[in-house]
Amino acid sequence: MSETDAWDDVTVGIRAGTLLSVAAAVAWLSGAPAVFPSLGPTAFVLSTVRRGPTERVVVGGHAIGVVAGLLAYLAVSTVVPVPTSPLAFDPPWLAVSGVAAVALTTTGMRFTDLVHPPACATTLIVALGLLEPVQALVVVLPSVVSLLAVDRALSGRLCR
Repeated sequence: MSETDAWDDVTVGIRAGTLLSVAAAVAWLSGAPAVFPSLGPTAFVLSTVRRGPTERVVVGGHAIGVVAGLLAYLAVSTVVPVPTSPLAFDPPWLAVSGVAAVALTTTGMRFTDLVHPPACATTLIVALGLLEPVQALVVVLPSVVSLLAVDRALSGRLCR
């Protein structure tokens, strides 16, 4: 590996971290769960893929993930009591919710041509109850949009 390649790798890593800066600041200042696991893969894709996904695909994929996760979680939690711990799988109701959410998200993204794989992490976060339904609605998409805004600012594409 040349010195230039190593520097490029470091630069891409710094960019991926920087993309999370606004969401991280919001989380720190407000206490809102504005940083969640699926933002990491989204930052990675935006930083490393030369012609990464469009804003429409990123936001649309995560929106489908949130809706599918909410539908699955609410469908399960209104029929049977779900564990109070988000990662408790006995009884298996949260596992059922997660499986249904990933199936719905995958189908929805393919049907709408808004395929963004990190959105399958978003749907699991919601379907497993890691984010409460209101938090999922209020926090996820603004955090995703903030990531895209930082990406555009770093790319010099703020005004199109």
